Amino acid sequence: MEDTRNLIDEYKGMTNEQVFDALSKKRNELEVAIENVSHDFNVGTIVRSANSFNASKVHIIGKKKYNRRGAMCTDKYLEIVYWENCSDFIHDQKERGREVVAIENNTPRAKNLTVKNFVDKTTLVFGSEGDGITAELLEAADDVRFIESFGSTRSVNVGVAAGIAMYEWARQCATKR
Repeated sequence: MEDTRNLIDEYKGMTNEQVFDALSKKRNELEVAIENVSHDFNVGTIVRSANSFNASKVHIIGKKKYNRRGAMCTDKYLEIVYWENCSDFIHDQKERGREVVAIENNTPRAKNLTVKNFVDKTTLVFGSEGDGITAELLEAADDVRFIESFGSTRSVNVGVAAGIAMYEWARQCATKR
């Protein structure tokens, strides 16, 4: 029977667990965090992109439920960790020596993503489109970056922003191996 899952040929015919295990052997150091993203489809899109970049973990802070349809079943192939609150997440990140980089365009602290020099052990944080990342998490982040816009809108969709930021991390870190 033909495997119709959205997988590259290398993983066709494997069980979900076998795909997870095969990817685990070559995971990137990148982690992604999503804080209270209000549009469920955006969470699925971010999870799908995290899988595409073979991130080692996805952290979901706050609201637990999301529309997994947007993830196209990729949530089965990576570790997803749920955090009830921001402080526990930040404690985990600091304890594991990770650089927390918030992607947020609505704060004076933000600098352009194009001039960021990423380290391997980075966790990229994304927030809801309306409210953005909470003040608590922005304050705790090691760095805050924005993605510049060249049109009339001040920002791109959070799912798109996540893909852009993950690609920039991968361009600097994952492709250099």
